[in-house]
Amino acid sequence: MNLLVTGANGFLGRHVVAEALRRGHSVRAVVRSAGDVPRNGWRPGANFSFVQADLRRRKGLSDAVAGVDAVLHLAAAKAGDMYAQYGGTVVATENLLAAMSEARVRRIVAISSLSVYDYLKMRSFSVLTESSPLETDAFDRDEYAHTKLVQERLVRDHATQEGWNFVILRPGVIYGKDNLWTARLGIRGGKVWLRTGAWAKLPLAYVENCAEAIVTAAERAGEVSVKGNVFNLIDDKPPTQRQYARQLQRRMSPRPIIVPVAWTVMRSLARMAVLTNKLLLGGRAKVPGIFIPARLHARCKPLRFDNARIKQSLGWSPRYSLEEALDRSFAVEADGGAAGAGEACSAAQDPARPDMIKGAA
Repeated sequence: MNLLVTGANGFLGRHVVAEALRRGHSVRAVVRSAGDVPRNGWRPGANFSFVQADLRRRKGLSDAVAGVDAVLHLAAAKAGDMYAQYGGTVVATENLLAAMSEARVRRIVAISSLSVYDYLKMRSFSVLTESSPLETDAFDRDEYAHTKLVQERLVRDHATQEGWNFVILRPGVIYGKDNLWTARLGIRGGKVWLRTGAWAKLPLAYVENCAEAIVTAAERAGEVSVKGNVFNLIDDKPPTQRQYARQLQRRMSPRPIIVPVAWTVMRSLARMAVLTNKLLLGGRAKVPGIFIPARLHARCKPLRFDNARIKQSLGWSPRYSLEEALDRSFAVEADGGAAGAGEACSAAQDPARPDMIKGAA
């Protein structure tokens, strides 16, 4: 297949490009800057090409999309104010869908997020599945959840109207080399970690497992029904917050100090913060995100997770277990992890350092 990958220069995008090439597909990577290509070890050739484009602008996008069999849409804004995230996620998706219609491309795999669910409505220790309630007013949460909900609706409505094959994937916490921390663990400050909760399962999705699922979805998008083409993307046997923090801690040198705070305590503190802000400050105070109930529940609520639907419908299973994924993430590998899949991805990245844990999954 000829695949177009948006967000190709991102953490997940680089692995998706590598996986698609490994499977023998041809890849056209969408990048903001031509300098991203050599930095990633990509070499244009028979199976790899790139196009420099800004999805926030429609000009030239139909030419960029023309001739591909499917679009893997990973591009999204993860930071910034509402204006920045709306432009980088919603406007970008609108422009891409319009370009696909003009170019007569009829297959898309769109990457969403577990952030679209309404965690406040779910009971503790219940199972989150594709049928769980979605947020109705994500402004109580954050800009990212809001724009992801809008993006999903755009893809679903446009693809259904046009009669396309489409799949929407909702990954959990995407982790891997240099991207091992998650806000679902709590707050990280240098050598001290404040772990907010202990028993909540972490819906982890190792980046290489994610990449395999995304390419599989592109290959099999035409085989799934419109009623069942939204999938949560989560690895098997999600660890608890305590288990994952300990796995990271024992692999690091020097080891961080973990200070646990119970979920019930955090929940009570969030309620007190909201009440104090409302009664004493008229709701005008800017409360830290972790003390906003909707955000706290989305990060730390003890839930269970299920990945049965994606296994049954797409035939995908995660290749790497948690132990194997963390070993790969901390190891110094000659091929640099994401690089080395085919001719276009041959350059090695910097070796992983045991003391380097950056980024927020």
